[in-house]
Amino acid sequence: MKRHLSRFLRLGMVVWLGCVGHFAAAQGARIVAEGSEPRHPRQPQVAVDEAGMVHIAYGLGDTVLYRRADSDTLDFSAAVTLELAPVMSLGMRRGPRVAASGGAVCITAIGGQTGKGRDGDVWAVRTRDGGASWSEPARVNSVEGSAREGLHGMAAGENGAMCCAWLDLRHGVTEIMAATSPDGGATWAPDVLVYRSPEKNVCECCHPAVAYDEGGDIHVQWRNSLGGNRDMFVAHSRDGGQSFGSAEKLGRGTWALNACPMDGGALAIVGGKLMSAWRRDRTVFLVDSIGAIEQPLGSGEQPWLAATDQGPYVAWVSSRGGRLQLLRPGADATATLSEKAADPVLAVGPGAKPPVVAVWEEAAGDGRRIVCEVVTGD
Repeated sequence: MKRHLSRFLRLGMVVWLGCVGHFAAAQGARIVAEGSEPRHPRQPQVAVDEAGMVHIAYGLGDTVLYRRADSDTLDFSAAVTLELAPVMSLGMRRGPRVAASGGAVCITAIGGQTGKGRDGDVWAVRTRDGGASWSEPARVNSVEGSAREGLHGMAAGENGAMCCAWLDLRHGVTEIMAATSPDGGATWAPDVLVYRSPEKNVCECCHPAVAYDEGGDIHVQWRNSLGGNRDMFVAHSRDGGQSFGSAEKLGRGTWALNACPMDGGALAIVGGKLMSAWRRDRTVFLVDSIGAIEQPLGSGEQPWLAATDQGPYVAWVSSRGGRLQLLRPGADATATLSEKAADPVLAVGPGAKPPVVAVWEEAAGDGRRIVCEVVTGD
C-alpha cells in the first residue's frame, strides 16, 4: 500500500498533450481527446456539478485522464493524468467513473498489479480545487483483489456523499458490494453486501449502476442471473448505505439467456421516481417505477439515462460502433449524435433547468476519439 501511494504522489499532476477543446464534426459537439491504435482514449464517463461544470474521466492505457469545462462553452482544461494501479481494467464498460458533489470531484477506477481478472481493487481519489491537487488513493473494497472483474458504478448525493458499487468475487461467486463516502471520495466506510444470488452468481460481466434520490436514499441496479434469465434488479438503502433491502425485479418481461450480454444499463431518480434504461435481447427499454411495465424505445444496446424534471433523456447505440441515438423528453423521434459510436453516457446537473451532457467514444480514422455535447432542449 505504501509503495502504491508513493507511486501516485511521485506522478503528481501531468498535463497530457492531447486535443484541448477542438470542435468535433457534429454541430455543437467537442472533441475531448483522440489518439491512434493501440493507445487511444477509451471509456469516458461524465458528471455535472452544481455550478454547471462538466467533469470527464476516461482511460488511456493504464492511466486515468481528467478534464473539466464550463457547460456554457465546453472549453476543456488540459488533461490531468492519474495512475491508480499498474494495470487498469478498461473496455466493455470497464474503466473509470466520476461523480461531483459539494465542491468535490471523485474519480474511481479498478486495477491491480497484474490485472486481466487475476487481481483488482476499486481505487478512489478526490479533488476540491478543479484537479490541481488530489487526495491519496483510497481503496474502496475491504477485501484485497475482490473487485477483479473490473466492473463498477458510482453516484453522488448531496454535500459530498458518494456511493460506489461493484461486482465482487471475495467469496468465489459474483456478488454486488457497495461502499459510501461522506467527504467526496477521500475516505470510505466499510463495504456492505447489496445482493447475493441464491443460485450462485449475478450476471458476471454487466456493470452495476447507482443513484441517490432527493431524500438521500441509495439505489443500486444490476443484471441478475436467476432461473436461466438475465433480468434487471434493484435494491435500496434507506440508511445511507449501511444496509440494503430485498432485491426487486424491474419490468414485467424476462430474458432467457445462458450467457452474459455485457450490458448493464443505467439508473436515475427524480422527484422520488425511479427511472431505469436497459437492454433485453435487441431492444432498449425504459421503466419509470418498480413494478411498472417497461416501454420499448427501439433496437439497440448500451443505453444510458439522465432524468430531469421535464422527463428522461435516453441515449443508446444501434450496435457497438454504430449509430448513437438520443431520445429527448416528449420527442416523437430520436436524434442522431454520431454514426460510429460506442459506450455513450449522459449526465445532468442539479437545478430547475440544468444542462444535460452526452459523452461517447467514436471511431476516427485509424484511432478513436471522445466527444462531448450539451444536448439540452431540441
